[in-house]
Amino acid sequence: MNARRLARREHAWCLAANRWGARGAVRSWFRLVSRLGDGAFWYALMAGLVLVDGWRGLGASAHLAATGLVALILYRRLKRWTKRPRPFSADRRIRPLIAPLDEFSFPSGHTLHAVAFTVVALAHYPALAPLLLPFTASVAVSRVVLGLHYPSDVLAATGIGIALGAASLQLAALLPAPL
Repeated sequence: MNARRLARREHAWCLAANRWGARGAVRSWFRLVSRLGDGAFWYALMAGLVLVDGWRGLGASAHLAATGLVALILYRRLKRWTKRPRPFSADRRIRPLIAPLDEFSFPSGHTLHAVAFTVVALAHYPALAPLLLPFTASVAVSRVVLGLHYPSDVLAATGIGIALGAASLQLAALLPAPL
């Protein structure tokens, strides 16, 4: 499939998802998920880990925070480099159903963070999978439904988030164990 045809198909998916998202309950759910994905969910998770698991939870939370900082720097640089317009900027039929946090579309910072955090958190606490996997998937879908990202922005961010989370775990494995 050539690039132009793929771009048209992706644009059609954006338009269809955005129209579906205009429904009240769908819009409300994905707005909530997106707002929680701004950071509140992850900060609450980190605080909860410390409260429930003490020093071990603090170590996991510090690992999550360090991974999040790298994700922030990475996605901001990628956005400035690629400067891909958001779907609603390219097509007035696509409505932003929530205000974007920045100007550009590629990659989805929400998705990148959610995936990287999930990879790291599940390495520390696999039992959190029933909570984290659906939430992370909802964050990724929300970005397209809300008219803020193309599916390729979300897919690329997923790949980058997996790679970042895995690299973070590899690096952590090389560090000396705490006393």
